[in-house]
Amino acid sequence: MASQQGVPTSPLRVLEEALGMGLTAAEETADAVAAEGAYYLEQVTITEASEDDYEYEEIADDNFSIPEGEEDLAKAIQIVQEQATDTQILEEKTVLPSKNLAPEVIEDFLCNFLIKMGMTRTLDCFQSEWYELIQKGVTELRDFGNVPDVYTQNMLLESEIKNLKKDLKHYKQAADKAREDLLKTQKERDFHRMHHKRIVQEKNKLINDLKGLKLHYASYEPTIRVLHEKHHTLLKQKMLTSLQRDKAVEQISRHSATARHMEPQQSYHSPEIRVVPGCEKENTPEGPAQKGLHEAKEQNKCKTKIKNNTKDSEFPTDMKSNPNLYLCKENNCPAKLDYKLNSIFRLHELPVSCIVVHPHKDILVSCGEDHLWKVVGLPKGNVLLTGFGHTDWLSNCCFHPSGNKLATSSGDTTVKLWDLSKGSCILTFEGHYHAVWSCTWHSSGDFVASSSLDTTSKIWDVNSERCRCTLYGHKDSVNSIEFFPCSNTLLTSSADKSLSVWDARTGKCEQSLYGHMHSINDATFTPRGHIIASCDSCGVTKLWDFRKLLPIVSIDVGPSPGNEVNFDSSGRVLAQASGNGVIHLLDLKSGQIHKLVGHENEAHTVVFSHDGESLFSGGSDGTVRMWS
Repeated sequence: MASQQGVPTSPLRVLEEALGMGLTAAEETADAVAAEGAYYLEQVTITEASEDDYEYEEIADDNFSIPEGEEDLAKAIQIVQEQATDTQILEEKTVLPSKNLAPEVIEDFLCNFLIKMGMTRTLDCFQSEWYELIQKGVTELRDFGNVPDVYTQNMLLESEIKNLKKDLKHYKQAADKAREDLLKTQKERDFHRMHHKRIVQEKNKLINDLKGLKLHYASYEPTIRVLHEKHHTLLKQKMLTSLQRDKAVEQISRHSATARHMEPQQSYHSPEIRVVPGCEKENTPEGPAQKGLHEAKEQNKCKTKIKNNTKDSEFPTDMKSNPNLYLCKENNCPAKLDYKLNSIFRLHELPVSCIVVHPHKDILVSCGEDHLWKVVGLPKGNVLLTGFGHTDWLSNCCFHPSGNKLATSSGDTTVKLWDLSKGSCILTFEGHYHAVWSCTWHSSGDFVASSSLDTTSKIWDVNSERCRCTLYGHKDSVNSIEFFPCSNTLLTSSADKSLSVWDARTGKCEQSLYGHMHSINDATFTPRGHIIASCDSCGVTKLWDFRKLLPIVSIDVGPSPGNEVNFDSSGRVLAQASGNGVIHLLDLKSGQIHKLVGHENEAHTVVFSHDGESLFSGGSDGTVRMWS
């Protein structure tokens, strides 16, 4: 019968170890199978050892010798125990020679195979029939022999292959994970490398920019020093001029008092004229400042007499209909956007601030920061007339509806009216405390409106030569002002980001429009007057419905500031002069935006010709460019 072995320490193994014999290969295989809980038969051959053939190991006498003079039993026992311990340690480290593996018996191989395959019933039948044959003596074990080694090796190799396949699978998974980690690490490395290169490039660019700024800043210092010196010199001259003016005013007041005192004493029979000691200075030569004061006094006397004889103008109540209203309805031709640079007129030494086209003739007027305005003939660009009189830069100008007069505004806080037939100044309005940014004519030609840096706007009466009304309401500089076509309504734009609509007759604000996020530089009406266009300091242009006073659309062409906007005669195309030198053209019907590039620096002003075939723009380089 088969015996189950749970542990490898069987009685046969103990007996074999006692006799000094090694286990066979069949026994080792049986132990491996028994460890898995298998049943098998084992044949063990026990041989009796002869005492004559046994070789005893000789023990050296030196190991057990006791030194002389120390024949003590306790010490001798201790020495023997230490030697025994050393011998045991040496035996544990000794490598036993390899044993010859014996082939496995055939019946054991068959039993192990059936156990491995789980064929228990076949195993029981095989064992019962096999042992019956052995007991009857029909079968001898020696006749069959042993199982060839190749089968045993194949089984061992198969189990080893399975284990290796499992290990290979784990290694492949680990390799795939390592490959993914490697790719991820390489991508991160490339990203950080590119980021580092970009940062290095930006750093080098900033270093170069910083060097350039330092050089630029160093070049400013001598210029600032020279300007300071000039400023101090001008201050001294101003003080001397003010002293001379005060002296001259005192002399004039003294002379006038003397003259009034002498008038009652004069009689019809006294032809002689007595010289008063205080009048001796009249015979002395006068300086240019004193002569100018005398002339100004005489002009003021004349103006005072004229003012006393003139009355204030009245705002018209029955306004004519806007003539552009019907013209724009009849004009159905497509908008023109394909302008090209035709001519460049170099008119001013400093930037051009404003351009206006004559309402009836082929001429235009340009104003510059060189204190001059010039009348230019078209299309050749020849200068017909140059206006002198302002003491500071000119900001804006506007033609009288008849075209024979011109109004100009300046940084010297004045508004001047000019007779274009003579080229002389006929009237000066003074009343603003800071620079005047803009001016506009009323359609009747009797009023001029101006806007200023002092946050106010004023309406001037041309006939009575005085300020009729001051418009208060804006909290910052009023940058532009314009009359609604053929009406008494005014439109102003301000640096407080708002537009205001005013009644010129009462001087009250009727409506304010909000929507811009930055300072508004300019605002204008269409020729029909139903749409308002405005632009701010960040390049945003807005269109407003004037009838509903609501925004229509917002166009952002920034970040460069929009300096001025103007419509063409049809009202379909809006032009904007930008701070980057580009002229933007917007078709209101299609929404298409076209750019005109030609200015080298900032573009300050833009205006269309009356037929819409030409476009004029002025820039900071002092030139006027003609596009057609």
